[in-house]
Amino acid sequence: MVEGAVCVALAYALSFIKLDLWFQGGSINLVMIPLLIYASRRGAFWGILAGAVFGTIKCFFAGGFAWGWQSILLDYIVAYAAVGLGGLFQGKKNGLVVGTLVGCTARFAVHFVSGITIYKILAPTELFSVTYTSPALYSLVYNISYMLPNTILAFVLCLLLQKSLSRIPG
Repeated sequence: MVEGAVCVALAYALSFIKLDLWFQGGSINLVMIPLLIYASRRGAFWGILAGAVFGTIKCFFAGGFAWGWQSILLDYIVAYAAVGLGGLFQGKKNGLVVGTLVGCTARFAVHFVSGITIYKILAPTELFSVTYTSPALYSLVYNISYMLPNTILAFVLCLLLQKSLSRIPG
């Protein structure tokens, strides 16, 4: 439990070191790294729980933006809980790296669903000098614009950390 609290606190601290991309939200940061490491060490249940705790904290104390309780639930609590699905590969060869891809993809999927359900009222809207009339296409382009760099960053860092972390008793 202490390890989970430390990883959530580290993710929270890292949430303030970010590259903001758009006025609508979305940033590149390292918050998923401690959550993914914790999930890979303790499993999906504890990883999902830590992600949900972090998402709640991030929403209310780290400048979260939400349109109602549905947005709080999907964009923060469920999205970061989904990162904990990386723990499904606990103890497997290359578990942290594969788990990183699964956790990041799951988080993207939650944000995508949020975009087509909660934020659909923004359509038609403009992004990257293109006007979108399809909420699904807008959600795909918008969410991939920050989740793909975050996923690549998390993948590379977890790939580099995997060997070192495997030596730490769990």
